[in-house]
Amino acid sequence: MSTGLHSAAVHRPSRLRGTIAIPGDKSISHRALILNALARGRAHIDGFLDAADTRSTLACLRALGAHIEPASAGAVVVHGAGRASLHEPEDVLDCGNSGTTMRLLTGALAGLPMFAVLTGDASLRRRPMDRIVQPLRALGAELSGRADGRLPPLVVRGGALRGGQRIESRVASAQVKSSILLAALAADGPTTVVEPEQSRDHTERMLRAMGAGVTIDGGTVTLTPPAGDLRAVDVTVPGDISTAAPWIVAATLHPDAELLLTGVGVNPTRTGLLDILWSMGAAIELLEERESGGEPVADLLVRSAALHGVEVGGALVPRAIDELPLVALAGALASGETLIRDAAELRVKESDRVATTAEMLRAFGVTVEERPDGMRVRGGASLRGAAVGSSGDHRLAMLGAVAALLAEGETAIDDSGAVAVSYPDFWRELARLGGVQESLRG
Repeated sequence: MSTGLHSAAVHRPSRLRGTIAIPGDKSISHRALILNALARGRAHIDGFLDAADTRSTLACLRALGAHIEPASAGAVVVHGAGRASLHEPEDVLDCGNSGTTMRLLTGALAGLPMFAVLTGDASLRRRPMDRIVQPLRALGAELSGRADGRLPPLVVRGGALRGGQRIESRVASAQVKSSILLAALAADGPTTVVEPEQSRDHTERMLRAMGAGVTIDGGTVTLTPPAGDLRAVDVTVPGDISTAAPWIVAATLHPDAELLLTGVGVNPTRTGLLDILWSMGAAIELLEERESGGEPVADLLVRSAALHGVEVGGALVPRAIDELPLVALAGALASGETLIRDAAELRVKESDRVATTAEMLRAFGVTVEERPDGMRVRGGASLRGAAVGSSGDHRLAMLGAVAALLAEGETAIDDSGAVAVSYPDFWRELARLGGVQESLRG
């Protein structure tokens, strides 16, 4: 996502200490909006993430007739009147940079009697959609798009869907799984989705709370539609562990650091980064463990630690997919070598995150070998400040900032405004911790 000409200058502070309240989880914020818009009843969503991606979902739902209003800072109220209350949009639905918005709404609309076109920005229009188009067609959905549905814009002609289907997904992707499950709400019987590895399960947890029959057996999920509409549920959104990840890695790698990150969601389908860092020798404690809105939550105390290289692959990958660029950075400052494999999914994110991560780390002086499904990183690097670009990718902008906190000399990060997709206050927090010298708009 290109956000205009923004540049941030970042340097290494002598100490990295403080407390950070982590903003609401982006994945859960999307799902709370969409599912409650399909449900019947009033739902209060507290801790809602107000960022570019979630605003895209909000705007699309309003264009479909959903009644959603702000309640207070960080809270919205959804007045759901059931699936049938949504109407055909008068214009194209613009999903912005949000793959979650496009994939989940395509699934939701596939079973509704309406015509809709979904598009997005240049980055989103390059992202693969055949991974949802093919399984939705197997349910009877009528979908089309560029390259036979491989690329957006997508055209949905919604209607009746058939149940009794077993869909085997080629990738472990919560967006793909959720798209199928949302379509399955309109099917005439149960639908089963099988993933090669289990992906994040926020959709299943929420659907179950709203009255849908959901059974989970590892990477296999079966949904039985409710007899009527879903029941609206209030949602308290925990802090996003993917948003906490830059601070976790920065505090682990900085030589004089102690950060307390409060209210972080620690759903086990999302905590791959913690498991990886613990295996590398990180000093991360989970404090005040509790449950909020059906999701496990904790405060994370992170201190400086010396790490050693590891191999990351298999079931860990979907549990840490958005954090793997940061794992590569951790590997660069660890002893030994770090190998990331089974992560070809990185290549179809907002940027090709294998290529863009390797390019950025090399700019800081790291030796990285790209592989088709990941990368090999040589440890023991001494980072030096550099001029880098985010490639319009929010995760890459934050990766550059963390590397800059650990490097000798100043780093200039171009298109730093990309963080608005998921963490609009990132640079403000970094400045508070002493890492941003200036932020420029040119």
